[in-house]
Amino acid sequence: MSDNFTPEAVPAAAPDLTDELVSAGVPVELRPWLRHMGVGALVVKMGIVFSHMSAERMVATMPVEGNTQVAGILHGGAHTVMAETLGSFAAAIHAGPDRHALGIEVSATHHRAAAAGLVTGTATAIHLGRTLTVHEVVMTDDQGRRLSTARITNMIRDNT
Repeated sequence: MSDNFTPEAVPAAAPDLTDELVSAGVPVELRPWLRHMGVGALVVKMGIVFSHMSAERMVATMPVEGNTQVAGILHGGAHTVMAETLGSFAAAIHAGPDRHALGIEVSATHHRAAAAGLVTGTATAIHLGRTLTVHEVVMTDDQGRRLSTARITNMIRDNT
């Protein structure tokens, strides 16, 4: 099996993305790690903002507005983006500085639609192993109703 991603050393002229991290709610203690990577263009475009970040539990919100499909409800792919974002960040924290996480499987079941407001995603670790992590991600609406349930598996690899 080949690895399709290997983190590279940060170039001397790498941008400082601290402002992006602050806007995305990334805790102060994680900013040095992500300062040159940021949270990713898609996370910014989707309006995802973190409120808790750890390997065991990751929580963020995302607006429905701007992330809808043609029927005016939150796009199913937006649910999956949120799940992959939360599970992958949690797996990366678990992996630590000398290893990296690679998403290898994600699935989602949609339970109800949301047409307005904020969606909250909560990723909870099911398994935090040496080579694999598994997180369940539950998305809820402003009233706390479950919108979708997703599961993401990440492979942990050593940096080379």
